Amino acid sequence: MDNKQIAMTEFGGPEVLVIQTSDVPQPKAGEVLVKVAFAGVNPIDVKTRAGLGWAAAQNKDKLPWVPGYDISGQVVEVGEDNRRFQIGDNVAGFVGFPLRGGGYSQYLCVAESELSLVPDAVTLEAAAVLPLAGQTAAQALNKAQVKEGDCVLILAGAGGVGHLAVQIALAAKAEVYTTCSEQNLDYLATLGAHAINYNFAPASQRLEEVDVLIDLVGGDAALDALKCLKDHARVVTVPTLSAELICEKAKLLGFEATGMLVDPNPEQLDTMLYMVSVGLLKTEIQAVYPMAEVAAAHQQIETGHTRGKVLLDMKC
Repeated sequence: MDNKQIAMTEFGGPEVLVIQTSDVPQPKAGEVLVKVAFAGVNPIDVKTRAGLGWAAAQNKDKLPWVPGYDISGQVVEVGEDNRRFQIGDNVAGFVGFPLRGGGYSQYLCVAESELSLVPDAVTLEAAAVLPLAGQTAAQALNKAQVKEGDCVLILAGAGGVGHLAVQIALAAKAEVYTTCSEQNLDYLATLGAHAINYNFAPASQRLEEVDVLIDLVGGDAALDALKCLKDHARVVTVPTLSAELICEKAKLLGFEATGMLVDPNPEQLDTMLYMVSVGLLKTEIQAVYPMAEVAAAHQQIETGHTRGKVLLDMKC
């Protein structure tokens, strides 16, 4: 039995992604073998493939390298000392972050501690949306100490992290404003957010007295959004490439500001899977691509206009 994987042979454009074949790995003690159904495609995958950021720097001498940190699938074999999962269980996880990767694989050995059980009411597609993006959203809101009654501005609310952050902030009873393009205004309104069309006017011309900024865009859009904040506002900026710049500027203006690196937390994923199972959280998927079309999946992320998440179907 072969294990097909998508690997990057060098850094560059989407064309450097190739399908390679290896043996199906054997789970060690405390691990399970997962037959991967869906793998999430995240902006960090695109950035690393292009040779940017820490994961690229650390892996440059280890190419070909298999990217991917979000998986959902089924347990098909268990290692010794296995306590949590049985063959046939549906699982999801935020795996191999940030250096090991490996999610773009048909079969993957994963430590039991990195996985969550997927409830029967949750599809494997929905489960694959949540690990990296959902935990980034939840941890950004936690870091900003969002509480009931706060006015929160989330930049790029229709994206993979954004659409979950909007819903989690609303569940915390915050008032949520978000920026988006025209085609996502209605979608974000149905989630319960006040949507601002950034093509029409910058956020700073439309909004003031904001308590919390969750920046999922970085750069100029984030610098503009700082003008919307009230005194002593809290800023959490997620894109690493501009985090230093944004935090420096925010602190000069008297705001509390921090960057963040998401930290895999299976209990948090358990909570979000539960929220999806009872209808408190809705996952949005822009497209599911077969393995052979991984280049198109990366190109979709690179447009910067993805509603929800992009997934790879690792079964075909």
